[in-house]
Amino acid sequence: MIEIWLYTLASVFIISLLSLIGIFTMSIKTEKLKSFLIYFVSFSAGALFGGAFLHLLPEIVGRVGFGLNISLSVLAGIIAFFLIEKVIHWNHCHMPITKNHVHPFSIMNLVGDAFHNFIDGLIIGASYLVSIPVGMAASIAVILHEIPQEISDFGVLLHGGFSKKKALLMNFFVALTAVLGAVVALVLGIYVENITTILIPFAAGGFIYVAGSDLIPELHKECATHKSITQMIFFVLGILIMYLLLFVA
Repeated sequence: MIEIWLYTLASVFIISLLSLIGIFTMSIKTEKLKSFLIYFVSFSAGALFGGAFLHLLPEIVGRVGFGLNISLSVLAGIIAFFLIEKVIHWNHCHMPITKNHVHPFSIMNLVGDAFHNFIDGLIIGASYLVSIPVGMAASIAVILHEIPQEISDFGVLLHGGFSKKKALLMNFFVALTAVLGAVVALVLGIYVENITTILIPFAAGGFIYVAGSDLIPELHKECATHKSITQMIFFVLGILIMYLLLFVA
């Protein structure tokens, strides 16, 4: 159990450090950054789908079988991520686009990101409870998703009026909620029997929602044939990486 705690805490702390990645993008022009990040979005979408369908679901179904409880937990994960995003978008849509109201939206972005990171921590903690290889695969999937996400969040904070230093610090403090989520998952694993039966398909639902609802629509905004083909290559590559991890572990 000590080994599981060490792997889990190390993983979520590394993921939290990704919140500081924004500092490396300051010298890159916005358009150039966007053209590069879209391929990372493709890659992370494939990795999230791969993490859900190649690691999380096969692992839990192999242990307890596929029943209605698994389906309900997957749907619960999808609903949870949907609600988080709905709250953020609702607050954004009901705030006039003025200088006085940009900053509150940045705060709401931080709140939403905190919940998102907390759930990421739950996912990673629950995955390590199943096994270290499954935990590592889930961590990699989250990392690949968090890189473009954290750069985007950093941009939102700057747009909302935060200084570069304050934006980096706030992003990092919010990212640490992933550590809290991981601890909650590990503690629940001690006191609640078979908690992974709920949390693992819940995590898979979260991965499926983020990949299908957030990332795939972004890819469809690009219509150029050569860029679309490149996106597809990166998408398949993300899935392939998750598949190869089955043999590395």
